[in-house]
Amino acid sequence: MKFILGKKIGMSQVFVDDEKEREVIPVTLVEAGPCIVTKIITKENDGYKGVQIGFSEKKKINKPLVGHLKDLGKFRYIKEFRTEKSDKEYKLGDKVDISVFEAGDEVKVIGVSKAKGFQGVMKRHGFKGGPASHGQKHSNRKGGSIGSAFPEHVIKGKKMAGRMGGEQVTQLGLKIVSIDKDKNLLLIKGSVPGNIGGLIKVVTR
Repeated sequence: MKFILGKKIGMSQVFVDDEKEREVIPVTLVEAGPCIVTKIITKENDGYKGVQIGFSEKKKINKPLVGHLKDLGKFRYIKEFRTEKSDKEYKLGDKVDISVFEAGDEVKVIGVSKAKGFQGVMKRHGFKGGPASHGQKHSNRKGGSIGSAFPEHVIKGKKMAGRMGGEQVTQLGLKIVSIDKDKNLLLIKGSVPGNIGGLIKVVTR
């Protein structure tokens, strides 16, 4: 399994010359790595196998992290990835960069979606709303009855207004269009979740 941490830079487009015509592919630019292996997770000590890596340097970190990282560096983000070959392929202090990926690799991207604050049912869940006339007043965007007749209480999981976004999202079926090793850039086809500058995980399926 290939994995890396990165930062979303923004979107652009790539022109690919086909035999018949020139194709335009929308891509997301991701500044990926380099990351440092900060811990080897073993089944004997932790109950599962994996690798912990750090990404993006930070000026100050708290004392527990200083003791954990020792002389490996000061990282803003520390995340784990499960892999059965953690103790065979990786060692403490190893560098993980985009050289592990290749153009054409199918990946899944994990990030935190944009937070949109408190939203109504039409934007949050796609409700069509009520009629705009025939006695309606200030209620054309409401969600309607939430259970006053039967079963006389609000059912758990009822779609209602509330906070929207700001949740972890996994985008599947994405492909790496190209790699720029000099600038540590991954060009991933399509859009990926999160704000510009947000942390994302890139993992091969």
